[in-house]
Amino acid sequence: MQRRSVLKTALATGAIAVAAAWAPQGFAAEGTIKVGILHSLSGTMAISETSLKDVALMAIEEINAKGGVLGKKLEPVVVDPASNWPLFAEKARGLLTQDKVAVTFGCWTSVSRKSVLPVFKELNGLLFYPVQYEGEELEKNVFYTGAAPNQQAIPAVEYLMSKDGGGAKRFVLLGTDYVYPRTTNKILRAFLKSKGVKDTDIDEVYTPFGHSDYQTIVANIKKFSAGGKTAVISTINGDSNVPFYKELGNAGLKATDVPVVAFSVGEEELRGVDTKPLLGHLAAWNYFQSIKNPVNDEFIKKWKAYALAKKLPNAATVVTNDPMEATYIGIYMWKQAVEKAKTTDVDKVIAAIGGQTFKAPSGFLTKMDEKNHHLHKPVFIGEIKGDGQFNVVWKTKGPVKAAPWSPYIPGNEKKKGEPG
Repeated sequence: MQRRSVLKTALATGAIAVAAAWAPQGFAAEGTIKVGILHSLSGTMAISETSLKDVALMAIEEINAKGGVLGKKLEPVVVDPASNWPLFAEKARGLLTQDKVAVTFGCWTSVSRKSVLPVFKELNGLLFYPVQYEGEELEKNVFYTGAAPNQQAIPAVEYLMSKDGGGAKRFVLLGTDYVYPRTTNKILRAFLKSKGVKDTDIDEVYTPFGHSDYQTIVANIKKFSAGGKTAVISTINGDSNVPFYKELGNAGLKATDVPVVAFSVGEEELRGVDTKPLLGHLAAWNYFQSIKNPVNDEFIKKWKAYALAKKLPNAATVVTNDPMEATYIGIYMWKQAVEKAKTTDVDKVIAAIGGQTFKAPSGFLTKMDEKNHHLHKPVFIGEIKGDGQFNVVWKTKGPVKAAPWSPYIPGNEKKKGEPG
């Protein structure tokens, strides 16, 4: 009798194990939907990426408090690829094969995204990428909730060349040495040439990740600016922004002399900088914390309350920023798509995401394009204020449709606007 009971238990346990092994992607045995969060929580990019992990957890907690998705709670699986690009691929593979996540929200740098792409394609995973990037990519398994170049870089340079932006005639393209700055600057160089700017009026400089000595570079910018009205277009990423801006201040290079427009500096990065010498320098994004509207007021309030409740580092001074908004939008668009598809099956969810809309903290109704996997987003240019916030000095009338394939790169006119 006892033997039969042991056998029965063993068979039942085996059946459960088999059922768990064959559970649909994203569903754990206890009926949760697993969600991957793939952001650097250490290394040079932690300054920017940690808050994206936290805002993703906040959104997941909110969704769970309202009943979850398809009646199941979301279970976050957080991993730290530690600003190590090959490790991103390894961690992504673990999320998909071991944790069986239904979706992953993550990456900041384009080199980390390029590192994980083959994994998401091979295993048919789903990645939401929340940061502005260089374009020149359109993948079936990725949804891009940050800006393409025509939603950030091009409008920013047009502004710098305009009378309101100071009428710049010479440009320093200063970036961290990897794919995003180099490709963005290739696009910007071609754009500037189309506007009649000579090669001799463009200086292109790159530094490694984690670079901290900007004394010579800033001195050279000062010299270059003697040749005519100059602006700096900064694609410096991560914690290198702190010494760069510090050196600008040390050299007395004010925004009225040589304005800097940054594509990877927002409220979070400025928390570690004395902003007084940086007054009037610029950033181009699709969202700023300082935008006034009821949706943003609620977003900021929720984030500040969450930071205090979770005792996040510097909880009393937390800020919101553009990639946080893009992360938040992405999570809710995925949720809506799963509910429309009535499943977490990746192919069905991908088919359901196009056309999803979300009232964003920017104050605009953002939409996932029906074909090109990018959001329609507004563009804002902000000036740095003494409190580390931004005063919006220019904005588009409404959301701008992304152009993943830049018209300034030869041959792109033949590329179709749909994922391959």
